[in-house]
Amino acid sequence: MTNQLTTRREWTVTGMDCASCSLKVSRAVERLPGVSDVKVALMAERLSLDVAPDTTDDAMIEGVVRKLGFGIAAKGQLAPRKKAFVLPDAPPAPLVASAPVPRSAWYASAKGRLVILTGTFLALAWAIELLISASWGYWAFLLACLIGVTPIAARAFAAARMGQPFTIEGLMTIAAIGALIIGAVGEAALVVFLFAVGEVLEGVAAGKARASIRALADLVPKTALVEAGGKTVSVAASSLRIGHTILVRPGDRIPADGDIVEGTSGIDESPVTGESVPRSKGPKDTVFAGSINTEAALRIRVAKDPSDTTIARIIRLVEEAEDARAPTERFIDRFSRIYMPAIVAIAALVILVPPLAFGGEWGTWVYRGLALLLIGCPCALVISVPASIASALSSGARRGLLLKGGAVIEAASAIRHIAFDKTGTLTHGTPVVTDIFPAPSVTEADLLAVAAGVEAGSSHPLARAILRRADADGIATPPHRDARTLIGKGAEAMVGEAKAWVASPSHATDLGVLDTPNLRITEAMEKDGKTVVTVFREGRLLGLIAMRDEPRPDAAEAIRQLKAMGLTATMLTGDNPRTAAAIAGALGIDHRAGMMPEDKLAEIRKQGASGGIMMIGDGINDAPALKQASVGVAMGSGTDVALETADAAILRDRVSDVPALIRLARAAMGNIYQNVALALGLKGVFLVTSVLGITGLWIAILADTGATVLVTLNALRMLRFDPTRKAR
Repeated sequence: MTNQLTTRREWTVTGMDCASCSLKVSRAVERLPGVSDVKVALMAERLSLDVAPDTTDDAMIEGVVRKLGFGIAAKGQLAPRKKAFVLPDAPPAPLVASAPVPRSAWYASAKGRLVILTGTFLALAWAIELLISASWGYWAFLLACLIGVTPIAARAFAAARMGQPFTIEGLMTIAAIGALIIGAVGEAALVVFLFAVGEVLEGVAAGKARASIRALADLVPKTALVEAGGKTVSVAASSLRIGHTILVRPGDRIPADGDIVEGTSGIDESPVTGESVPRSKGPKDTVFAGSINTEAALRIRVAKDPSDTTIARIIRLVEEAEDARAPTERFIDRFSRIYMPAIVAIAALVILVPPLAFGGEWGTWVYRGLALLLIGCPCALVISVPASIASALSSGARRGLLLKGGAVIEAASAIRHIAFDKTGTLTHGTPVVTDIFPAPSVTEADLLAVAAGVEAGSSHPLARAILRRADADGIATPPHRDARTLIGKGAEAMVGEAKAWVASPSHATDLGVLDTPNLRITEAMEKDGKTVVTVFREGRLLGLIAMRDEPRPDAAEAIRQLKAMGLTATMLTGDNPRTAAAIAGALGIDHRAGMMPEDKLAEIRKQGASGGIMMIGDGINDAPALKQASVGVAMGSGTDVALETADAAILRDRVSDVPALIRLARAAMGNIYQNVALALGLKGVFLVTSVLGITGLWIAILADTGATVLVTLNALRMLRFDPTRKAR
């Protein structure tokens, strides 16, 4: 059990180029006293852990990481204060993460300098051998090898002391020293140089993957124009607080999530949601940080702290998604732990068995065994999954498709059934009142007034439609209290001095309130695809209100795409069968109507028994079904629920993004399978050729580092994959 007194600490770790690097850091740190729950995120370059008091201090943790050859800087440090205008109502600046560790060009890094140094000495050694003599060349190659292998050996020794003898640095050191012993000094120097080049290429490839994540953060401007005390002043965007009013000029990026208080303009939300067409927004509309104001000046009231904006949450989801590892990734990790020791054992047998059992030449078989050692590192295999997943997550995030990690991607790729909620998912979620049928002696105004009293304060789409109509007709909401939702049936409240209900026709029928003539009106409205609610008091019907919620324009096309992908789609709704049938018929989708939340849950379980099922809902009313589904997807433009509750989220409110999300998951898994085949295929080929003596040491190191680079570059192709483009 974790000690309740432990504290969570976090660092930025630089220099991790592949998953084996993050594994080294994790295994080394978790051996320290009092350290638990160690997590190392490769793409986010983040080390986080719990540490018990009076056990291991920060300096000891940082020292261990540095001994392994990585850079480390603590997070949670106080950010430097800037000489900027401070708003009177702004609280003191909080503790924030320290600035990212500066990234230098490859040739300015330690690994880059090692490549240049070893390459220079290797070239000099060849020149000396050709121009002076082979004996002088021997010593020049020896010097080049020793200069190149020394920092590698130091890292190998540090890892071995921390209980990790089977590292690529350890195998590289053994191979280089072994080559020197058997007299292959020139090849030893070349192998060391190629190893250094491979590490630099791995770093460049990993840097490209990380750059796509950092690009999201760059979408938010660093400064904002704040109105305070009758003046407009420029402040750091990080100092904005909820309630501040900011001015956003035409052409500027919006610095914070908020609501427009003055002005109407086109808002380009493509940086956040991937929506390519600017949307016209005015007072009371919500806007997101990172969006672009295209037309007119806007005054916006800040609604979210800088650390809680939609773009900030997207970045956190992408970075933290490494914790939700795919089953394939976990299997490969387990496999790699036995793979390297097995290769070392095979190499030892190759070195010992032929000379001892069959009289083979020691030099030949030692050389071949050393070549096997260089192929033994599983870097390419281990990086094959996380590199593809990180690229897929970044590609999806730029298009408003958020998936919470590799486990979700793998589950989404295996989906066979899709279940849709109706209201707010397949439809706009903004129904409008189309017909009002007051009972005799009841006016439309009285009917709407009572309905508004019952629904006041409710966030249900039907309730909002009634409230909007009452407001448009200038009808004041009467005194009301004790409002209560009747799940799956409607709502009730004390309106005036008597209880009133706004409920479904079936509930009104059960209570004996709905008579035959009004039942016929209800049926006629429902056949037209309208939703009807009854408004009544105790034993007395006040009237009927009919509403319609139109399907989203892309819903039918989305259903067509899903069917073309071999998926079955079903609409699950609590609405009445006739309305559900009218909407489902227009979309070409199967449907289940009159469903309570527990009915949706049961249907998800039933369909999930015959294959993976994805549930698409609004993230609130459908929470049980979303959780039960193999993959729960919430629709909503950046709402907290959409980003925090479900397994995935679609920010653009487009039904056509559902097949896009599945295409993204399938493409990511295809990329992973390509990478695994590439890594294992190259290793297998060169294992055989090394034992047969066809390839030597320098080819072996190319097989290892080359495979890692090829796998990473293949994974980076996912950054350019556009899942929103329909498959032909």
